[in-house]
Amino acid sequence: MKTVSEYLESVLQETGGFGKFQVLLYGSMLFSKVSITWSLLIMAFAGAAPDWWCVYSNTTDVHSTVNYSSISNTTMTSPAHDVFLASKTCSPSINGSSCQAFLFDDSMRTIISEWGLICDKKWVTATVSSVQMAGLLISGFLGGQLADLLGRKMTFFVSLFILSASNIVAGFSQSWLMFAVIRFFIGVGCGVYLTVVYTFSVEFTPTKFRPIQFCIPDVSIWAALLGLCSYLLKDCSSLHILTGVFTGLSLLSWWIVPESFRWLVSHDKLAEADSVIKKIAHMNNHPKPDLNKLQAVLESDSTFQGDRKYTFLELFRNRTLLINTAFAGVAWFSCGYAYYAISYSVDQLSGNLYLNMFLLSVIDIPALMSIWYLSNRIGRRWTCLGYFVIGSLACLGVAVSQMIDVEKDLQKNLINGFALAAKFGVSASWAAIMAFTTEVYPTVVRNIGYGTQNSISRIGALIAPQLVLVNKETPGVMYIICFIVTLVSAIMCLLLKETKDKTIGDNLEVSVKRKSDDRV
Repeated sequence: MKTVSEYLESVLQETGGFGKFQVLLYGSMLFSKVSITWSLLIMAFAGAAPDWWCVYSNTTDVHSTVNYSSISNTTMTSPAHDVFLASKTCSPSINGSSCQAFLFDDSMRTIISEWGLICDKKWVTATVSSVQMAGLLISGFLGGQLADLLGRKMTFFVSLFILSASNIVAGFSQSWLMFAVIRFFIGVGCGVYLTVVYTFSVEFTPTKFRPIQFCIPDVSIWAALLGLCSYLLKDCSSLHILTGVFTGLSLLSWWIVPESFRWLVSHDKLAEADSVIKKIAHMNNHPKPDLNKLQAVLESDSTFQGDRKYTFLELFRNRTLLINTAFAGVAWFSCGYAYYAISYSVDQLSGNLYLNMFLLSVIDIPALMSIWYLSNRIGRRWTCLGYFVIGSLACLGVAVSQMIDVEKDLQKNLINGFALAAKFGVSASWAAIMAFTTEVYPTVVRNIGYGTQNSISRIGALIAPQLVLVNKETPGVMYIICFIVTLVSAIMCLLLKETKDKTIGDNLEVSVKRKSDDRV
């Protein structure tokens, strides 16, 4: 007699395997990723510093010379004759003068120019990014628990609603403090979304096609488009509002996307699962599978426990799940740190900011497109390991290039080249470990496990903005850490169990036993 997992896999094949329904599902997911991509990466533009000048005067009565309040944190076309400008200097040190105001280049509007976040306030930008990551950290645990208790669909669309509303409100922020609070809620929405989106779609996907969602370069395409929109709008408030509008459109897919039939079966909602399977078969132009044997399979599978409520503690109660969580957690931590450290330090690269944003995005496309082939050809473990090694060596290259004393133009080219290679390796390894993780956990705790890994990655992402700030003062530090954590992650991948060509588990005990037997 088949197990529940094997039976549901065969039912999925009988409905047409990877057919029209899956294409439509992936299409709706692809469009919704504009929200998560822009929400997470918008700080690469919003936190960039335009050219700025310290406005000062060497006269005794400075306030009788010019109305400084009218030019602070804005632009000034014709300053008074006794007003001086010092480029990117917090203390001009001329005749005891100090900055009375700051003048910003009006070619771009970011939170730095909007609220004067320089000099004694330069810490604010990194803190805002870290606050956002704190929201992701918390919501990773929350989203995983909600998705496994309430369902994939409800959790998915709640996250989209949070992102839509929060981004629109962020566009009308009146202070950096208000902006930081809203970024926290954006982080919460992102965390819940990332926790459920991949596990949601993988439960509708046959074994051979499971890695496909991670190799479609949708996030890279949206990130590149963010660079274009940043160039056209040059205004972080407008970018937030546009993000909120696009996310709102994604909510319309509520009437297209059904609940996961695997989740419904695992919670003993057989009538609803039957309805979803009928919908899938109809859209794929296949007859509805005969589910008369399902009840018999459930009764014969001693591990099926009906509508049992699983919690985060399940990951610690079982030794195998605990070990897998720990090994995968190292890789997720390093990906979170390295990905956002590289992305948020884009303004430290030489050349045009918008072009660098575009290049750091499109460099992911060839790497991601190789994930499906490599995962099915050489396996999940070796794919992860290979890309982690590439990312690790490239990070070391950036660090060395930033620290050595060579001709300036050569140094800039080396830094940019190695940074692109590092982003290539880190993005691909993160996509590979995502695909790997969705297969490690059984359905009943899949979102809990995946959400836990998402939260672990946000610890690294929370640290990243602070190290970006440190790297401005001590070049190379941020990338040395990238080198170390990604190299350790490569080793951890070898300790995980291969899941290539394995049926994903549905019940906790069955999954644990089978995966123990499959360790190679």
